[in-house]
Amino acid sequence: MFARRRHAYFWMMGICVVLFVLAWAVVRLFSMPVAIGMCVVAMVIPPVAAMVANRRGPEDRWWDDPSGDPQSDEWWDELDGKKRRREDQ
Repeated sequence: MFARRRHAYFWMMGICVVLFVLAWAVVRLFSMPVAIGMCVVAMVIPPVAAMVANRRGPEDRWWDDPSGDPQSDEWWDELDGKKRRREDQ
């Protein structure tokens, strides 16, 4: 999954760069409004690419990653039923 999201991110950012370069190197010579429109479209692509790259799919198991705090991890494991609760004797 990570590779597919990374490829999509790089494709989108590549399209963004191509749009900017074409808009100001070629298209502006023929039509300034079209060049500005291309830049506006290119300006929207990076945030969308970041959302695509950071999106988590249903098969990504992020919710059960340990937090680093042993007490909190033990508490969540107990709530999720992963460990049996120790009985105080």
